[in-house]
Amino acid sequence: MVKRIMPKLVVRLSLLLTILALAGCASPTPTPIPTQPPATADSQELILATTTSTEDSGLLEFILPDFETQAGAKVHVIAVGTGQALKLGEDGNADVLLVHARDQEDAFMASGHGVRREDVMYNDFVIIGPADDPAGIKGMKEAAKAFQKLAAAGAQNTAAFISRGDNSGTHSKEKALWKETGIEPSGDWYISAGQGMGAVLTMAEEQKAYTLSDRATYLARTLEGTDLAILVEGDPLLFNPYGVIAVNPAKGAHIKSELSDRFIDWLISLPPQEKIAQFGADKFGQSLFVPDSQLWRKAKGL
Repeated sequence: MVKRIMPKLVVRLSLLLTILALAGCASPTPTPIPTQPPATADSQELILATTTSTEDSGLLEFILPDFETQAGAKVHVIAVGTGQALKLGEDGNADVLLVHARDQEDAFMASGHGVRREDVMYNDFVIIGPADDPAGIKGMKEAAKAFQKLAAAGAQNTAAFISRGDNSGTHSKEKALWKETGIEPSGDWYISAGQGMGAVLTMAEEQKAYTLSDRATYLARTLEGTDLAILVEGDPLLFNPYGVIAVNPAKGAHIKSELSDRFIDWLISLPPQEKIAQFGADKFGQSLFVPDSQLWRKAKGL
């Protein structure tokens, strides 16, 4: 993308060329300056604050080029925990958010930080850990009861748990599960990493520990090889919906509200929703995310 050449720079270039000509200095023919230069790169860059799961899974790399081509814009991705992504929006440091913590999203909207929220997709969380499963939770159907067993094993120094500890959507879900158990996890067995999902999976593998992960990031990691296994899945409490939010343009004139709306309209439309449905199916036999926009549900009669 060509950057705008500012008027002062044009004047300086003209003066310089005149001086060189008067001095009899030979110089290459200058590249013509466009009379109507395109907009600056900044005005065509959309800042998307999102969760590490959409980045680490490879989803964004799979779908965003289509939008960039159609919109003639660059999407700058900031992949952090949901809490941090929402904070970036609150502070006016992002244009649009793609996150997965519905309670926090609703609070964000209620506080006037966002002006539009749409459902996008969902997947689920899974409890993973070492294949030999020293805590004995494999096959359990209730995530909260599995957490109780993990806490008991931790107290006996036979298991460890790695928490995201970063106010992400995954961390919020983990805290909700601990609340279901009535247990406040603490002790050497409970490690708060303050890291993204990819880093936490690495820590869990190195320490032969348990953790809570979104399914997409875990499955993407299996392509590299991992000793971690899915031990608990399928509990309705592990449901993991994602939403897209346009940041309130009142945060500043730099907020690209029109481009944000265009991005949201695109993301919830049928072509990208279909791509979301396809993502991962060729490698894992299942999509890593399930499309869930209102337009998708209507088209599918859901």
